[in-house]
Amino acid sequence: MRHGKKFNHLGRTASHRSALLSNMACSLIEHKRINTTVAKAKALRVYVEPLLTKAKEDTTHNRRIVFSYLQSKEAVTELFRTVAPKIAERNGGYTRIIKTGFRQGDAADTALIELVDFNELYNPNAEEKKTTRRSRRSASTAKVAVEAPAAVEEKVEEPEAETTDSTEEKAGE
Repeated sequence: MRHGKKFNHLGRTASHRSALLSNMACSLIEHKRINTTVAKAKALRVYVEPLLTKAKEDTTHNRRIVFSYLQSKEAVTELFRTVAPKIAERNGGYTRIIKTGFRQGDAADTALIELVDFNELYNPNAEEKKTTRRSRRSASTAKVAVEAPAAVEEKVEEPEAETTDSTEEKAGE
């Protein structure tokens, strides 16, 4: 019976479950998003969010604790170098689970789990988009401002040339 057992065992033994979650956490940290089932995604979120919180403070002790969970030097390095600075201001909720439908073979409910700060589509505070929009607007206004006076000067010069020609013709008559 499963009385009082709070977490999903995922139909695996304890060692198999810990290896599964460790490998999925490494993949999530390296690729920033992975596709899996909804049950595994929810279990992974509980597993990886405390590790992301520990990564915010880069100490030897925290690196060793995270390594004991992940067992991958590359994943630990990636976590502390690239992921931790991006999530430094966030107080929690580092991952997002998006349900993607049902798997073809066994109709399992699938989901996409991703790191929130690495998705540019859902991140409204992306600085890159703001700078490109500003540069487009300033460039388009600058072009209009530059082209308009040039057109006015050309129009002004043409009538003067015509008046000169007409005075020469009158003098010639």
